[in-house]
Amino acid sequence: MSEIECQVSAITPLTDSVFKVVLRPQAHLEFKAGQYILVHMGKDDKRPFSIASPAYDHEQIELHIGADKANTYAFEVLEKMRRDGVIKISGGHGDAFLRYTDKDIILIAGGTGFSYTHSILQQFLHEEHDNQIHLYWGGKTHSDLYMSDKMKQLATLHRHFTYVPVIEDADSSWTGHTGYVHHAVMKDFTDMRNCHVYIAGRFEMAKAARDDFRQHQLNPRDIFGDAFAFI
Repeated sequence: MSEIECQVSAITPLTDSVFKVVLRPQAHLEFKAGQYILVHMGKDDKRPFSIASPAYDHEQIELHIGADKANTYAFEVLEKMRRDGVIKISGGHGDAFLRYTDKDIILIAGGTGFSYTHSILQQFLHEEHDNQIHLYWGGKTHSDLYMSDKMKQLATLHRHFTYVPVIEDADSSWTGHTGYVHHAVMKDFTDMRNCHVYIAGRFEMAKAARDDFRQHQLNPRDIFGDAFAFI
């Protein structure tokens, strides 16, 4: 895949440690909803980031980068973007892109894994499919769900979309799902034979979900995530 130079159009904080980055490619970048780019830091140093924007919008590439000084892998990328104002990328990469199906779609995200599901969700809603799409987004605290209000508003506008936030460390005021995000899915879907599942987050979460969903009759061919290329 050819290397494409991008202008860094904007870097906006979403939380203290998560940043929305908007890139404007200087050439056409072909990708599918759910794929990722590689940011080229050096000849042998290419770092993956999920594309948060939908595939129908080729004018810009949106990323959600979780970066602080403890996470040098992402922090260095963000610093290079701020310093240089340009970055070289390639894409789209990955096989966990949106498939077209009559089955219900379940999107599962942990933390900034939301960026992966955000791309798929926007593409799905833009194309106005008739099947249902459900987003389960998990975080340790409610503040980790940095676009939760937007997702709630989107769910009121689209009858095919359901949004379910899940908090691990919830206080007494929280009335929604608590604990692990994929456990919340299993509470709501006791039979998953009619589902396609897309998942992004820690590798341990993806593996646990894949193993547990088998008990709910999910076909192993109907779960997608970049983690499964490595575990």
